[in-house]
Amino acid sequence: MSEPAGEGGAKAPEKARHILPTASTMIGISTTLIGLVKLLEHYSGPSQVDVFSGIVAVLFLLSAILSYLSTRLEARPRLSRFLEQVADNFFLLGLVGITGVAFLFAYEVI
Repeated sequence: MSEPAGEGGAKAPEKARHILPTASTMIGISTTLIGLVKLLEHYSGPSQVDVFSGIVAVLFLLSAILSYLSTRLEARPRLSRFLEQVADNFFLLGLVGITGVAFLFAYEVI
C-alpha cells in the first residue's frame, strides 16, 4: 500500500520499513557466523572470515540505523528520503559483502 505524499511531493519512506528488520536479521547472521568461525578456529586454524563478517555486520548496522532514522523523520521528507537511499546503499554493500565472504570461505581463500 502506498502512503500519501508528504510536503514537497516526496513519498514517505517505504524501503526503510523493509530494510530495518532485514538488516537486523543480517546482523544476527553475521554475528552467528563470527561465533561459529571462532569455535572452528581451534580445529582448522586461524582465518579472516570473522574479521570480514564483522565489517559486514557494521554495514548492516549502519543500514539499520539510517533506515530507522528515515522512518522517524517522515515529517522532513527530503531528509527522510536521503537517509533511506543511504541506508539502501549500505544494505546492498552488506549483501555483496556477506556473499563475498561466503564465496571466499567456501573456496578456503580466507
